[in-house]
Amino acid sequence: MRLVIGVTGASGAIYAKRLLDILSEKEVEVDLIITSPGKYTLKHELGLTSDELGKLATASWDIADIAADVASGSQLRDGMVILPCTMDMVAKMAHGISDNLLLRCFDVMLKENRKIIIVPRETPLHEIHLENLLRLKRLGVTVLPPVTTFYHNPTSILDLVDFIIAKILDQFNIPHTLIERWKKPEGVESI
Repeated sequence: MRLVIGVTGASGAIYAKRLLDILSEKEVEVDLIITSPGKYTLKHELGLTSDELGKLATASWDIADIAADVASGSQLRDGMVILPCTMDMVAKMAHGISDNLLLRCFDVMLKENRKIIIVPRETPLHEIHLENLLRLKRLGVTVLPPVTTFYHNPTSILDLVDFIIAKILDQFNIPHTLIERWKKPEGVESI
């Protein structure tokens, strides 16, 4: 399996780092594209450079290189994940703008009917955000906000992050043991 992973400047670089850690362990090939604001957020939130994160990928691509292999539909990739995903990126994707490599890859994945997941990182959402997200959903994009849950009894930030990473891995049928699957507790009556 080979995935394109995009990292934008929204807060939540930890999600990208953790996903790349897991994909590397699973020997999933990764094409990594980081926006300029994404590089800033990566440094600010995790103290990492794009080169350090790039060591977890099969290939790292310059955001300006729209002639890169990964921008062609003739290159076989299984899907794409953009995390965290800014509302700027959401707006451009929703309206067919492809003026950099990450947006061009999105456009190619869309036209080739490949799996696309975005992890939008903004709250609260205004009407334009919601309309753009709905437009992407109607195009077949999986919108997977990093909404925390507590039924799995998280005890750390990593537990909360792993829940979202598990949801992403599930979308691509990549086996994992990051979370325990829900089981009805013994002795709990039906509602």
